[in-house]
Amino acid sequence: MSAISADTSGSLQVVLVKYGRTKIRYPAELLADDGTRVVVRAPWAGDDTRDFGFVRFEQGDVFTEYYWRDRWYAVKEVRDSGGVLKGWYCDVTRPATVSGGELVVEDLDLDLWRSADGRTVLRLDEDEFAASGLATTDPQAAAAAENALDELERLAREGDFEALLA
Repeated sequence: MSAISADTSGSLQVVLVKYGRTKIRYPAELLADDGTRVVVRAPWAGDDTRDFGFVRFEQGDVFTEYYWRDRWYAVKEVRDSGGVLKGWYCDVTRPATVSGGELVVEDLDLDLWRSADGRTVLRLDEDEFAASGLATTDPQAAAAAENALDELERLAREGDFEALLA
């Protein structure tokens, strides 16, 4: 694994894997890679608007995505086409790997949303995580995933969230 200096730009393919299959793949602009954290920017990769009830992801939205090689999550800052911050969508994942122009992360079902004003923090998809069977098939990974969600929630609620991304 080679680190790319923070001022080097380029592109990567972000590959999100779930249950051993590629869930989505999209091109992203590489903003920084310090050897531990990788930061990319990409437009909303979905074909259609996705309305979660608490936020809508739609054409024109821009995601600045933060991935770690040593943490079990990814944080995605979401802005609309005018640059207005919508909030942060956090995926609990295995630590990211970068190789051959691809940034690969394995989605572990758990998610967290923090609104732009910080007043709304939602733990998401805990039912999907429980149904995945990860606690049985890989108890260490399941524990790491649950700890990651707890850490993200603590940071989101206690005001240290933005410092995580600085």
